Amino acid sequence: MRGVTGAFHELDTTVAAIEDLKKKRLGDVTVYSPTIRHELDHAIDAPVSVVRRFTLVGGLLGVSFGYWIAIWSSNYWPLVVGGKAFASWIPYTIIGFEVMVLVGALSTVAGMFINSRIPRLTTTTGYDARFSGGYFGIFIACDAAKADQAEALLRQHGAAEVRREA
Repeated sequence: MRGVTGAFHELDTTVAAIEDLKKKRLGDVTVYSPTIRHELDHAIDAPVSVVRRFTLVGGLLGVSFGYWIAIWSSNYWPLVVGGKAFASWIPYTIIGFEVMVLVGALSTVAGMFINSRIPRLTTTTGYDARFSGGYFGIFIACDAAKADQAEALLRQHGAAEVRREA
């Protein structure tokens, strides 16, 4: 993936550069940070994660399976209950709830792995080991025509280093 990478010392200049890049729409912006900073979250203004949909679907499937397995086992191995129904929803709610929590949690973890693309089979373009230390990094995925503009903008905001990725 082609683009431009900029390394920044300060958080404020990084946030200002991200906001300018978003306004000019030069390309997709990827931000690397040594720590979680809410200023970067606000500057990126990323859409809401879809992981909660994985949780919802997993929870609904789990509660359905929990009720189904309890009712199936009651009908398959019936107990004499004095003329009452084999399947009663009140005691099976506990089983349904527990399976809902289990499958919902497992689907949440699976959704996080899927959305963060773990394991990553290819190397990340634009990443530098300094971004895990004290530097903030910005990678702009753009073609050669917009790369000059992106380089100039990163230098204007005080990037410690700007380089093109091929």
